[in-house]
Amino acid sequence: MRILFTGASSFTGYWFIQALAAQGHQVVAAILRRPEQYQGVRRARVEALEPLCTRRFGLRFGEEAFLRAIKSDGPFDLLCHHAAQVGDYRSPEFDVAGALAANTHNLPAVLRALAEQGCAKLIITGSVFEPGEGAGNRPLAAFSPYGLSKGLTASVCQFYADATGFSLGKFVIPNPFGPYEEPRFTAYLVRTWKAGQTPSVNTPRYVRDNIHVSLLAAAYADFAAGLPSAPGLVRRNPSGYVETQGAFARRFAEAMAPRLGLECPVALAQQTDFSEPLVRINTEPVDGPALGWDEDAAWDELAAYYRRA
Repeated sequence: MRILFTGASSFTGYWFIQALAAQGHQVVAAILRRPEQYQGVRRARVEALEPLCTRRFGLRFGEEAFLRAIKSDGPFDLLCHHAAQVGDYRSPEFDVAGALAANTHNLPAVLRALAEQGCAKLIITGSVFEPGEGAGNRPLAAFSPYGLSKGLTASVCQFYADATGFSLGKFVIPNPFGPYEEPRFTAYLVRTWKAGQTPSVNTPRYVRDNIHVSLLAAAYADFAAGLPSAPGLVRRNPSGYVETQGAFARRFAEAMAPRLGLECPVALAQQTDFSEPLVRINTEPVDGPALGWDEDAAWDELAAYYRRA
């Protein structure tokens, strides 16, 4: 397929494009900024995309330049709309209305431009933290204003996909981890071990769904390849390691210790913060071997990345 992909500079976006390219798809990546405007790990991802896809810089979803790119780089068989306004996604001050407007800007015109080329397939990326997604404590409310913005974005996309006769795939992401991730929980663990210290897990009782990003990407590429042409909504809710954050930290430590050659102790704190639901997970375990994915190789790749970093 020939695929137009938004959100390519993100952690999961890079991995999704890698998996799509490995399947032989031709991907055109619409990237928001110029290359020199990116720094750190995001710049590394943008540079690593070069051999995997055609990069088009300075394209904001729905704007005139984006619509022109559809015409000049098309025809396309599929739009993978992975981009989303994130900002400080944990902030209670997150701008829900602004994010919704940016995520769906000029969406009817985008779909019409694609339809004129014969394209009638759209995949959007959801989050397990949206209202009504995943499984866990009821009600399945939005975790945050960011989660609310993702849910509203999905509703708008479904409305216009139905109105224009598009097949809509919704791919719901749990908690991915792996190489090229922004420095969050797993990076904190490795950084602390490298300093000869013991990291503390402050929320060890939360049950979450952590998944290797390479496995998530393999599931995404498989979903894209199998998306039907008939109008309607199709969902995929891929699941990885469903366990407490304390158990996941220990799993991560056991995998990293022999690969990094480090002592990897973990201290589980007495959890006092229960501001989030105790359980929030996805619902469809991914059969990695059936997708050609190897768990040991994924751990090896992650350890090699952290050794370089």
